[in-house]
Amino acid sequence: MPEVANALPRGYTLNEYRVESVLGAGGFGLTYLATDANLNLRVALKEYLPSDYASRAGDSTVQPRSGIAEEPFQWGLQRFMAEAKTLASFRHPNIVRVMRFFEANNTGYMVMEFVEGKALPEWIAARRPLPQPSLQAFSGPLLDGLAVIHRAGFLHRDIKPANIFVREDNSPVLLDFGSARELKGGNQELTAVVSPGYAPLEQYHAQGRQGPWSDLYAFGGVLYWMLTGNKPVEAAARVRQDILPPAATAAGGLGYAPEFLVTVDWALKPNEEERPQNVAEFKARLLGGAPAHDRTVPVTAEPTVLAAPAPGSGMTGLTGVALDREQVKRIEAEIARHIGPIAAVMVRNAAKKALTIPALAEAVAGEIADEKARAAFIRKFVSGESTSRPTGEPTRKVAEVSVSQKFTPETLQKAEAALAQHIGAVAKVVVRRAAAKARDEAELYLFIADEIKDPAERKNFIRKAVSISGKR
Repeated sequence: MPEVANALPRGYTLNEYRVESVLGAGGFGLTYLATDANLNLRVALKEYLPSDYASRAGDSTVQPRSGIAEEPFQWGLQRFMAEAKTLASFRHPNIVRVMRFFEANNTGYMVMEFVEGKALPEWIAARRPLPQPSLQAFSGPLLDGLAVIHRAGFLHRDIKPANIFVREDNSPVLLDFGSARELKGGNQELTAVVSPGYAPLEQYHAQGRQGPWSDLYAFGGVLYWMLTGNKPVEAAARVRQDILPPAATAAGGLGYAPEFLVTVDWALKPNEEERPQNVAEFKARLLGGAPAHDRTVPVTAEPTVLAAPAPGSGMTGLTGVALDREQVKRIEAEIARHIGPIAAVMVRNAAKKALTIPALAEAVAGEIADEKARAAFIRKFVSGESTSRPTGEPTRKVAEVSVSQKFTPETLQKAEAALAQHIGAVAKVVVRRAAAKARDEAELYLFIADEIKDPAERKNFIRKAVSISGKR
């Protein structure tokens, strides 16, 4: 395994656990991939080793660096073990489970489930931009898990994309409680925990007033990054003048409801008193169960022409448009083959705002990771190979006429072919979305260039947009 300072060597055994490799290292300790010899089970083994005032001795024990470091080291060890005991009592499917804790080598260890899957940055790479229903379905379970932590009197304090994993069934799980702290009283030696972009200002200094609102700032930062692809400006740089473009501006025009974007901005308020104060308050507004708290951020939204709801047994959502129930069920069954049981929630949420069956399918298509499967799904539902025309079709026609007035079919096909070389068959959906917003062909290419992950390829693609602009 790669050389990591102070790490235990591969093959080292602690009780029934055999160290296989280092999964991660931070200021408070190291996390190993280990094997439980009794159960033949892979686990994550976290070791308390605060690098500022402790190090590894030759006999593998962890020792304070000096006599002065002894007191903070021992206090931190007591906190680590107390927190491990509390975390072991948590039972929630979207929080990593602590199975055991013990002391050895003059320090403490926490045995956690090893989560199979991908870190959020890797998982979302092929899926961005996620539709709003997908983001809501993703956020709800994590917020429920965070509420469990807060009710137990703890803060996570290090929520960021790298600490969220997505299991193979596409369910998210919150990891790494190494920075967690009990809310009530006590020594504040470990207060300054900072992941730039995600840590609120109150975590930058020992006197900061930390609470559930602190974790919600970090959660809002993760949502902002998922929406825009950009990490928020770090909190310390936002004090005198807030230079962070609000989500309502940075992600405006991408199909997200203004209320949803304003709620993300609410969580990212620099002043903790202006943020949501608890998970329930934030979740209700994020998922659409309550009005947005803060409307001081200017938002713009294009007017939408809604068709009248149809009589009968159609599924009617927030738009007032009735979608054919059988078609909705077909979409749900098809998407479930790719993303598992969460499909029901995602399709139901998307159906509340979709105007047509193709629009519903388009909203959930991005959840399919495999390009060929996603292309087949798009052909089947979005391109209309097997969908009947639902109630609400007049709205679809309005959009199609608007696009056709600006771009010829040849122009769109050319853009789709160019983008497909980089992102595959989903290019058709991306181009159609961009065409609804773009004013001309050059702007169309600029919009779709954002989907290209490789910087050099994206730069060459943008040159094409510039050359088109110069020919006009």
